[in-house]
Amino acid sequence: MGGKRVRIHTNFQPNKRCKRSFVGDVDDRISQLPDDILVDILSRLLLKEAGRTSVLSSRWTNLWKHTPSLNFDVGQTVLDKLYGQRELFKREKRKYVKWVNSVTRSHKSLTLKEFKIRFALDKSARKSITRWLEFAFSRQVESLELDIKNDRHTSTDYRFPNELLIASKLQPPSDTVCIDHTRMLVDFKSLKELSFRSVQVSDAAIDFFLYNCPLLEKLIVHHSEKISKLEICGSSLKLKHLEIVYCFALKSLKVSAPSLTSLRVTSLDGLLLENVPMLVDVSVNCNDDSISIHHLFSLLSCCVSQLQTLCLDLTRRNFRQKVNELYELPKMPKLKKLVIVYCARGYENLIRLASFIRASPDLVEFVLKFKWYKLPRKDREVKDVVKILHHHLKVFKFCGYYGGTNDVELLNYILGNCVVLEKIIIDPDFILDNLEVEETGRKNAKQKFAPQVPQHIELVIL
Repeated sequence: MGGKRVRIHTNFQPNKRCKRSFVGDVDDRISQLPDDILVDILSRLLLKEAGRTSVLSSRWTNLWKHTPSLNFDVGQTVLDKLYGQRELFKREKRKYVKWVNSVTRSHKSLTLKEFKIRFALDKSARKSITRWLEFAFSRQVESLELDIKNDRHTSTDYRFPNELLIASKLQPPSDTVCIDHTRMLVDFKSLKELSFRSVQVSDAAIDFFLYNCPLLEKLIVHHSEKISKLEICGSSLKLKHLEIVYCFALKSLKVSAPSLTSLRVTSLDGLLLENVPMLVDVSVNCNDDSISIHHLFSLLSCCVSQLQTLCLDLTRRNFRQKVNELYELPKMPKLKKLVIVYCARGYENLIRLASFIRASPDLVEFVLKFKWYKLPRKDREVKDVVKILHHHLKVFKFCGYYGGTNDVELLNYILGNCVVLEKIIIDPDFILDNLEVEETGRKNAKQKFAPQVPQHIELVIL
């Protein structure tokens, strides 16, 4: 390992070479490694696994307390099990809070590379959450993620405490908080990644972090009702990844960040992009019929010619009322991957989505997530495939396949026009989690579509 080694004081006595530690009948050479190497090994384990090593011997008792990464993510599987289980959730929440409190009280590292909280916490945990934030900021954390997403039986309304950012607590007469940038409690200059999910964080707090975190490269804010007008602007910003998602009070978002490479937004209201020469990855919702596809691309006009990855959520768009809307797409000459999320009744004409393929001559991968919800699916006569050859598309993934007429039309277009196609992935995943419907889609793919696929094309049916 490079850099300066820091010795951690434990009960282990390295100078007493005559004494050896044994695990079973095997010489324990791992325990004889330097402290910084052992801590590095422990930091690669799950937090609870690292904590269990304290029982191995006195040599290991305190080592785990110096790991620079504290990840309290319980995982999506655990959260799914708690969904709708009110009493079980209460018990697990108390255990989670107790666990985090115990670790933060005993932890000894002076700095942190990562601090991550992920659990469905309600208002009863507010004081604990604030203490955790104080703990992380006091240790010059580099990556901070606070994810306290709601469940049906929680009423989280955790507001980021602005008093953490200033020397004296302010009681502003309105939601606007005036932050004195010169009176910080801690040094935020080490912060590189900041993520708030289901946290009520204000415009002023975001501005504070942008102003005082010169190394900030990733900023994520999901489900905050306190954000209304944001300006992510500055020639010196190091920001590379920005997500402002499901912040329903957002009225305007101005972005001018020369290092920005990835952007995800779910609102087009007041979106203004300027000076984003490195922006190549964009994910955006366009599910409001009052906003045309033409307007969407006009908002992206400063970067559309340089995009390499584009994800569009076209949920609930009524293309029948805008027949020519998809035939006026701008050219995207560098686009390599396209993801389209389309939620509809199920019998809509999908062949129109091929316009995106024609507008992207270098497209390599196309993923369609068709989230339909109405049964039975209506069928009609399959129309002949339009011949417009595409010379770069290699992978097509169809999520939500059922085997209806619209599905067949689009797949016939892909087979008939994409001359270098190598792989088709069929995923019959149904939005309403109906196993019978999914099995029908899987059966249709095997019996009706598979025989049409040439041998040189790999067909994967999930």
